[in-house]
Amino acid sequence: MTFALVIGAGPAGLMAAEVLAAAGLPVTVAEAKPSAGRKFLMAGKSGLNLTKDEPPVAFAAAYAEAGGWLAPMLAEFGPAAVQDWARGLGQPVFTGSTGRVFPVAMKGSPLLRAWLARLGGQGVRLQTRWRWTGFDGAGVTFDTPGGPRRLEPRVTVLALGGASWARLGSDGAWAPLLRAAGVEVAPFQPANMGFGVAWTAHMTPHFGQPLKGAALRAGGQISRGEVVVSARGIEGGGLYPLSRALRDGAALQIDLAPDRSAEDLANRLARPGKDTISNRLRKAGLSPLAVALMQECARPLPADPLALARLAKALPLPLTGPRPMDEAISTAGGITRAALTDGLELRARPGTFAAGEMLDWEAPTGGYLLTACLATGRWAGLAAVRAFSAPSPA
Repeated sequence: MTFALVIGAGPAGLMAAEVLAAAGLPVTVAEAKPSAGRKFLMAGKSGLNLTKDEPPVAFAAAYAEAGGWLAPMLAEFGPAAVQDWARGLGQPVFTGSTGRVFPVAMKGSPLLRAWLARLGGQGVRLQTRWRWTGFDGAGVTFDTPGGPRRLEPRVTVLALGGASWARLGSDGAWAPLLRAAGVEVAPFQPANMGFGVAWTAHMTPHFGQPLKGAALRAGGQISRGEVVVSARGIEGGGLYPLSRALRDGAALQIDLAPDRSAEDLANRLARPGKDTISNRLRKAGLSPLAVALMQECARPLPADPLALARLAKALPLPLTGPRPMDEAISTAGGITRAALTDGLELRARPGTFAAGEMLDWEAPTGGYLLTACLATGRWAGLAAVRAFSAPSPA
């Protein structure tokens, strides 16, 4: 029987399957793991950030050089459409003070359950523990619990994820298979990740503590948000918007008092008394962790109040490099733009499309990752519908 095949049951793959099924096509989804959406569920454990409610131009700009490529897809399925989609699955949403949009339930599991139920009602067939092993002529091959399988779908959508969180299915193992098929795949790099720091023993008592109220600077960008100091280095939402610049070699500076001028802070530090420099910093409003960071990165601390204030406003933190890729929230790299048509079809293999984190785009956290996965999954699904309906070549 002629059918459409989707490989990967994450957000991009499920969205492609939904589009194909809505067009009345028989759809099979093959998933390597025992269940669908494992990374989606893990991302939602601390609050599923669906999208960000902001103007289209600003939203597309978050994808840097890929913004122009993704713009048509985001215009068709951007923040407003994502919210409507969630509501359509019975999951009301709300927008936080930063513009980030979450389901009222916060977790991803209610939304995923409703989505899978809807897909099942549309006749979508989900095959789990089917690991894709490559192409065989016109066929697609898998290792399955019942042994090797070969399918010959009319169209195929690849949605196998990036190369982080391997235990959840995003392991990048598909890259050599596509390169063998003549598809250009850019090397993977970690994105939205922590960075190593060679701490001295002085910092040990502070491991696990959040640094709040600071501003981080790198590569001309500024990010305000919480970061956590760990034995391995630093990580957290305040760092991730700068991760690309830092990965590319920019230096990191921390403003420990971003709401005060250096002069105001110096006046506080210059008050009479015989306190130690550390106590003067604490009395000026810096947290114990902030003081410890200054001692770690700039010992001995200057006694001059203005010099000390300027240091607190631009504290350099030497990094040893990004944390390993499998610890990253997402990855850069993947199938290049040149390897794809405007419909996300592989030029080297007509009838096969790709979507989601397999594509060579990068974005910060904050709803951008999930929105682009949904938007590209939908775009690839629509193109696959058109290809499915086109006359077979003679």
